[in-house]
Amino acid sequence: MAVPNPDPPASPPRVREELEERERITLSPHAAFAATSQGRLRPEQEHDYRTAFQRDRDRILHSKAFRRLKQKTQVFLAPKGDHYRTRLTHTLEVSQIARTVARALYLNEDLTEAVALGHDLGHTPFGHAGESVLNEVYEPGFRHFEQSLRVVDKLESTRHGIGLNLTYEVRDGILNHSRSKGLLTGRDSSAGATLEATVVSVCDAVAYVNHDIDDAIRSGLIALADLPKDAIDLLGRTSSERINRMVIALIENSRDGRIGMAEDVRQATSELRAFLYANLYPCPAINREIEKAKKLLRELYYRLLEEPTKESAAGDPEDSLDRRTVDFIAGMTDPYALQLYSHLFFPDSWPA
Repeated sequence: MAVPNPDPPASPPRVREELEERERITLSPHAAFAATSQGRLRPEQEHDYRTAFQRDRDRILHSKAFRRLKQKTQVFLAPKGDHYRTRLTHTLEVSQIARTVARALYLNEDLTEAVALGHDLGHTPFGHAGESVLNEVYEPGFRHFEQSLRVVDKLESTRHGIGLNLTYEVRDGILNHSRSKGLLTGRDSSAGATLEATVVSVCDAVAYVNHDIDDAIRSGLIALADLPKDAIDLLGRTSSERINRMVIALIENSRDGRIGMAEDVRQATSELRAFLYANLYPCPAINREIEKAKKLLRELYYRLLEEPTKESAAGDPEDSLDRRTVDFIAGMTDPYALQLYSHLFFPDSWPA
């Protein structure tokens, strides 16, 4: 005879609901709330222990496109030094800075982190040089932020199907992350549907302005004395000092549902950014390598259109071959692009 189980059936876990309630109680009324997300492209059952934005962050972090960022150029192409930034370390710095701002403003830190980790997934090998080439050769045009959205919507996949099936709020933040210059130039400070997206957008600029200066000084291309003196006197002589000053200026001047920055800090940050675009990014030492990278990717594109490989032709057969070729090239790391170019264009030694 069966012995009755004295323990009552376990209640379904309520961790996610408790986390959502905690957001409602503790976050700013201007924050985005996981419980009221505008949803996903395909409906899914909610998780017992994670909010929707936590799941999005985790899906991005575990994607192949995220792992490939470790060997994609930030500014210095295929750097041999251990301490130069790559697209991955840039992404992590943006995430850390943006989370600090979001936490201080009582915004949704999970959403902020998800947008930050996903914002550059569509970047090409060799940084903006690759983006420029694909925009030139591909008739519909190519923009890395649109490619980042394509990566999470279509090119990556989970057990739920094609694409990561992220929430509307994360997808919107990824698509609009390049609009930070609006705040730095004194124009519209909005960068998407949520304040969290705007925070990531501005912190993207805070990160690259400072770490590009740091890498450029390390490389010997510029010296601290070359930087605009008034901006350095105000913001600080080290990356740490400058980031701290910029972050405080963001936190203390953002209120009532608007992200802002103290005017003197905004102008100094904009001045440093303008200096980089005028003096570092187009400098002969960098531009010489950029032109080589452009030539390499341009020739790869046309060769793969003429003679597709199994890998380059993979993807949705409903997409045109040039669309699939662009996806293939955009997903490459710097070393893979160099290796493939060598394989396709350099003669192999005849075997013994």
